Amino acid sequence: MTAQRRVFLALWPDDATRAALHHIARGLDVGGRPVPRAHLHLTLAFPGTIPARQADCLAERLSSLPAESTPILLDRLGYFAGPRVAWLGPSRVPPALARLAAEARGLCLACGVETDDRPFVPHVTLRRVARAPGGATIDPPIHWFADTVALVESGRDGHPGRYGLLARSR
Repeated sequence: MTAQRRVFLALWPDDATRAALHHIARGLDVGGRPVPRAHLHLTLAFPGTIPARQADCLAERLSSLPAESTPILLDRLGYFAGPRVAWLGPSRVPPALARLAAEARGLCLACGVETDDRPFVPHVTLRRVARAPGGATIDPPIHWFADTVALVESGRDGHPGRYGLLARSR
């Protein structure tokens, strides 16, 4: 049987941004449970469960993604009703962030990995099994200068679970 990995490509927050996100997640009055501090990220592409050789290809080629810092203003609270998650994202998507997500999907294709074709909605999941947040924005917003793209494994052998970094751009 071929080894499987459940992976995604994401912007990985620095310690200060991660602390600010965690603080907001813990303070949201929407029920559910906060995402563990170590799991906070902004997904660029989600290949899902793929053969380990394709995950290795993504890890080897991760450095081909742009290395410049991407400024992101996280100011908008949102909610995905299906999975019942409350999230924080930008009210305006910076063009550099949209390009980076497109390039991350292109990297997946270069490694023979299909990704879903859903529109890119940049967000950091803050709470799971939550209700919709009441306010639309947060004040003050979080200013994130995102400069690290990571290939993250979620769980083991293709099954969801604890996160592990397989590769990172910095």
